[in-house]
Amino acid sequence: MSSPALTMPDLPPEQVATTRFSLRYEDVAQDGRMTVTALPPAVGWTVWRELLAKHPKGRAIAERGIVAILSRLVVEGTDAPIRVDRKVEATGGYQLARERGGNRLFMNMWVNVRGRSGRLAPPQGPGEPVLAGRVFAEHIFTRLFAPPDQRRVTQLGVPGLDEPQTEYDYAPESALELPTGAKPLDDDFLPDDSAICFGLDHTDSNQHVNSLIYPRLFAEAALRRLCRHDRRRNLLVRSLDIAYRKPSFAGDRVQVHLRSFQLGDHVGATAFLIGEGEAAGKPRCAARLIFHP
Repeated sequence: MSSPALTMPDLPPEQVATTRFSLRYEDVAQDGRMTVTALPPAVGWTVWRELLAKHPKGRAIAERGIVAILSRLVVEGTDAPIRVDRKVEATGGYQLARERGGNRLFMNMWVNVRGRSGRLAPPQGPGEPVLAGRVFAEHIFTRLFAPPDQRRVTQLGVPGLDEPQTEYDYAPESALELPTGAKPLDDDFLPDDSAICFGLDHTDSNQHVNSLIYPRLFAEAALRRLCRHDRRRNLLVRSLDIAYRKPSFAGDRVQVHLRSFQLGDHVGATAFLIGEGEAAGKPRCAARLIFHP
């Protein structure tokens, strides 16, 4: 079930960094596995802080009003238990790319996270480092504050910085597709039982709902749907593919629509989020989740 997107390509040394950081208790489930929402922050610790914050061309890109906005996350958590009281090690890298058959520009990032094997309770380890999970983060370059018809970036235009040449298959709709071999449990996408009202607790300093709020909402809605199907629910999300299209803000009222499925011994769901009065064909974000016992 691993996504090809998670495989880090061969990158030059100046585009790769390794760092260590501490975990919070909520980053690790009761059985010792790292949660999928705890893995994406490793992108910030490695790629953004260790590589891009020090990049000599970063300021020149920003001065042109160009920013890289998170547009997709693919996350895979392993089933290896790790110690929450030991720092994890993350190795990450980035690559600039151009849309295959199109003109969008991307900055793609990959991170592998390793922790010390074992569990805090009952006590086990700490043992040797093990892979806790992997992350792929897609970012689209855009002129965020320009008029809508001027936001798309097709050239960076920074002297001394080569324009992206690596071709990349941009496929935001993939998050709504059932995995190969999956058996749907729902005939179609059906609305969740409850609407969601966003408050300030859901937001961050970027002035909108934080990107890691959505996977949690989708997982909770999926568990409610599995409960309706009388399926096992003491599960943990191990695979996440989420595409972001439009932000949400404090005060917004939204609803999850989802379709659950069976995939071999596992269950999961594809889902999307829309606001009141918005068309289902243009969701704010969409995701596919797969759970493991």
